[in-house]
Formats: sequence, structure tokens, C-alpha cells
Amino acid sequence: MSQLGFRLFQLCKTDRSGSFSTRASRLKVLNLVADQLTSGGYKLKDPSGLKPKHIEYLVHKWQSENLSASTIKNRMAVLRWTAQQIGKPNIIAKSNDAYMIPRRENKPEGKAKVLDHQKLAKITDVHTKYSLRLQEQFGLRREECIKFVVSYADQKDHIAVKASWAKGGRARTVPITKESQRQLLNELKAFAGGQALIRSDRNYIEQLRVYEKQTEAAGICKNHGLRHQYVRERYKALTGWECPANGGPHRKDLELVAKQVDIEVRNQLTKELGHNRFNITYTYLGS
Repeated sequence: MSQLGFRLFQLCKTDRSGSFSTRASRLKVLNLVADQLTSGGYKLKDPSGLKPKHIEYLVHKWQSENLSASTIKNRMAVLRWTAQQIGKPNIIAKSNDAYMIPRRENKPEGKAKVLDHQKLAKITDVHTKYSLRLQEQFGLRREECIKFVVSYADQKDHIAVKASWAKGGRARTVPITKESQRQLLNELKAFAGGQALIRSDRNYIEQLRVYEKQTEAAGICKNHGLRHQYVRERYKALTGWECPANGGPHRKDLELVAKQVDIEVRNQLTKELGHNRFNITYTYLGS
């Protein structure tokens, strides 16, 4: 590890904001940044030496690699976080337009996925198996599913997602609307009771690694798609029609009354998903 890489590592470790997955992703990007700046001939020893030319070099490199706009924007968010941490926010432009990064297109088609229960049967770790079923039934994020404690979450007609489980520390509730959800919660009570879906001899990170290895071995990948599927099913149940991503009408084509229903449902789903931006629904449902 280069000296810059080590200092960026220290920067990440001293800031505990965000979920574990957010911090892990941030560290991964900064490791890449350190390697690419070093291989590009920049002999930086400390993040405080970062300048606009370094940002421009990285952006041009990523664009030359034909990375998606989404990937580059995620990396830019990490660079902005870094700039804030070192007290030099002005080394990076406030808008990605300044770097000719195309605006993110909302193309959700193909992201939704149904849990393959034949592949699920190949998973030997029961905690991982239940985590996947929670993703399927409630549209929870992976970290939320692993940290899920049913004795806390089950509130009869809804589940409560604790702030310490959730991305951004945003606690929320998700309604129980199907018998399959109730059945899963009852199974979890018998299996885990007041414990998270982490085996007693493991911590969260160790359980996450087991989850990753077992799902990869079983061929169950890109499991955020289970969340997409859940949201699309919820949209149809609440509106009575398919979302645009599933071939339903686009928002601009809806009649006035239907358009109002669409807005109300999207606002509701935004809260159920633990987001605070209405536009996030375009990613899951289309527009």
C-alpha cells in the first residue's frame, strides 16, 4: 500500500458516518484512487495534497475506461466526501456537468429479480437463507436483513427497521400485507428470537462474508434486484396497474386522477424504502 493509500485508509477509519457497506464501498474507491494516482505519476503522500488536476486526471481516466455514468458518479461522491474531510471542498466542482459526466439515465428494466428457491436450497447457512427471504418478502437491504431482529421488528401489522440497521440511519416501517410475510416472521421467531441473523460465533462482517460466499456459490447474485421486484409488486398492489418498468403506462400518459394516485403511491414507497428523494422511485419503477 502506498503512503497515500495508507493515509486515505486512516481517513476512512476515523470517520464512522454511514452504514458498514457505505464505509466499505468508500474505502474500496479510495484504494483505487490511491493506486491510480500513483500509477499515473502523482507522488502524493497525503490526501491534503489533492488538487483539481488530480480530480480531472481521475475523471478522464474513468471516462477512457468506458465506465457507466452511474459508476463514475458514485466515485465522484466519494471524492467529494474526501474533499470535505480534508477541508478543501473547492478542489472538486459542485456539479458533475463540469466534467462532462452524462446524467444518470433511469433504466430499471432487467434489474428486478425473483428469488430462485431451487438455488436457495443450495445455501447451507440458515442465517443467510433467512436474510435472502427477508430481501424477497420486505424489500430490505442486505445489511438490514443480516442485522434484522424479529422480536424488535415485528409490530403485528408492520415491521420496524431500526436506525442502526438502515442506510443513512433512517428508521422506517414497512407494512405486512401478505400471509407469506407473516409466515416468514413466525419462522424467524422460532429460529432467532431476540437475535440478529448473525450466527453466535460471528460478528456482522464475518456473517456478511459468509453471505457473499454462499450466494455466489449458489448462483444467487445481484440480490438488490429482489428489492426492485418487491417495489414493483407493491406499486401494482397499490395502484392496480403495472409500473412503467414492467410495461405499464408512463407517468406522462396517465390521466389526471391516475397521475395523482401515482404520485401518492410513489411518495409512500419512497418512505417504505428508506429514501428521502421522490425521484429514487424512477430507478425502481421507471417513469
